[in-house]
Amino acid sequence: MEQRIGSGSQPLEGAGFDPAFIPGLTSPASAAPEDAKKTKEEEGDLAGSALDDADEPDAEVDAEADEEADEEGDAEAADDAPADGPVFEAADRRARIVADHKGVRLSLDDQECEFRWDEIGAIETDVPRFGKRLTITVHTPDRRWYPIEIEATARSHFKEWDEQLDAVLDAYFEE
Repeated sequence: MEQRIGSGSQPLEGAGFDPAFIPGLTSPASAAPEDAKKTKEEEGDLAGSALDDADEPDAEVDAEADEEADEEGDAEAADDAPADGPVFEAADRRARIVADHKGVRLSLDDQECEFRWDEIGAIETDVPRFGKRLTITVHTPDRRWYPIEIEATARSHFKEWDEQLDAVLDAYFEE
C-alpha cells in the first residue's frame, strides 16, 4: 500500500481566494522584463565603450565619475521632490500605507515593501461589516498579493480613505 507524505487535500482555487483568477482583472505576468532583453549589438557597444574607457587617463575617468555621481544625485533629488498630484496616506500604531507618484509603500512594524506603479496588477480594499480595520491588498502580475490592515479611529475614516485612494489610483495607475 502506498502512502503520501503531506496533506491529501488540494489547494482551493477560484476568485474567492485569488482575484487574479478572473481573466482581465489583473494584467498578465510577462515572461521577462524588457530591461533584461539586450541584443548582441547593444552588448557589443557596451564592450566597446568599456575598452575606450580603459585607454583614457585616470584623471579623466575620475572627473567623469564625479559628474555621473552629481547627475545621479540630481535625479534622486528629483524623485524625492513632492509631486503636485494626489497622495494617499493612512497609518495606525503598527501599519502604514503611502500611495503617491512613485508607487505604493507598505510598512508593518519594522518590515517595509515598495511597489512601483508598473509592478502593480490591482489594488483591492475590504471594509469589514463590523470593526474598524481597513484591509488594503496590493496584487502583482505574478499572482502574489500583499495585504495590510489599517485600524481607523472611527468607521467614518473608511469613506475618506476610499475617496483619497481612488483619486491616487485614477491619477497614477494605468490599466
